[in-house]
Amino acid sequence: MSDDSLPEPDRIDGAPHPRETLRLYGQAAAEQALLDAFGGGRMHHGWLITGPRGVGKATLAWSIARFLLATPPIQDDGLFGAPPPPQNLAIPADHPVARRMAAGSEPGLFVLRRPWDDSAKRLKAQIPVDEVRRMKGFFSLSATDGGRRVVIVDSADEMNPNAANALLKLLEEPPARTTLLLISHQPARLLPTIRSRCRTLRLAPLGPEDMALALDGAGAQADSAQALALAELAGGSVGEAIRLANLGGLKLYADLVALLGTLPRLDRPRALALADAVSARGKEDQLDLLLTLLDTALARLAATGALGHAPAQQAAPGESTVLSRLSPDARAGRAWATLAQQLGERTRHARAVNVDPGTLVLDALLRLQSVGAAG
Repeated sequence: MSDDSLPEPDRIDGAPHPRETLRLYGQAAAEQALLDAFGGGRMHHGWLITGPRGVGKATLAWSIARFLLATPPIQDDGLFGAPPPPQNLAIPADHPVARRMAAGSEPGLFVLRRPWDDSAKRLKAQIPVDEVRRMKGFFSLSATDGGRRVVIVDSADEMNPNAANALLKLLEEPPARTTLLLISHQPARLLPTIRSRCRTLRLAPLGPEDMALALDGAGAQADSAQALALAELAGGSVGEAIRLANLGGLKLYADLVALLGTLPRLDRPRALALADAVSARGKEDQLDLLLTLLDTALARLAATGALGHAPAQQAAPGESTVLSRLSPDARAGRAWATLAQQLGERTRHARAVNVDPGTLVLDALLRLQSVGAAG
């Protein structure tokens, strides 16, 4: 298998790679923080980019890398003063740095990520220390031209302990004119010493308008109503919204809401049909998605009871009516929350011991009856 055909751990299925995405939506505050540091001569050598999965952390990291490698340092221009600082991170697609980065041939950039395991024929589960050590060659080669160098770590959460300690040494004694961009979905799992040596950029979930723009930019087809529903179900994560769009998540959630609507007397044939639809061989992604959506539905039921009203934005036709009827008060909300916890534990155990997928889903759906009948 050639390098070009190997799967990439930092690519979302059905979406462009972050290096191919030249526009970032919904993260103006993080962009401005970077620009302020650059324009004010306060560029830190280490940046920790955090936030939920799929909100644009990798896209921001690649945008920063492109900007740093393509933009000369701000210098005082003598009599006429310094030129105005850049107003955004945008670099034209035809810029030589942008072209080289898109082709994976930019000599000033090193991307640290999980490597391919030739013996197992799959991506390794962690970033080993050998991958960090490879950066020594990168630093020695790229130092010959005296230019800026950028390292993207995607994601820092996936480093094994030895790799994390090796990266820490780089953060403690960074090579000259080098910027390290660490992407982290769960920064609490990182070494405290790594976190303390980086400046943090926190990214927020996207709102519906930015979600619609981001989905369009990623090539996902969604009208305004679908974008609203995707934003609601995905929790502001573009990556999760793309997964939902590619796997028919909106229809699957609508089917689940319709099934909930049959409570307190659950439509068992409909439940069986839904279980069969996601349990056949080759439907593993749909199975994972249905279990995720079931957890989402239970969380929305719990929130409806706790707040006294359904979420303002429906994620499926008739959802507000179903949620309000099944979870009219705090007591019902607590019951749905308890069921969500129980189903989560049962699902993890069932998958650990390889329970038949159809049996797993049908059991979970039938357990809706107990709470629905009590309400």
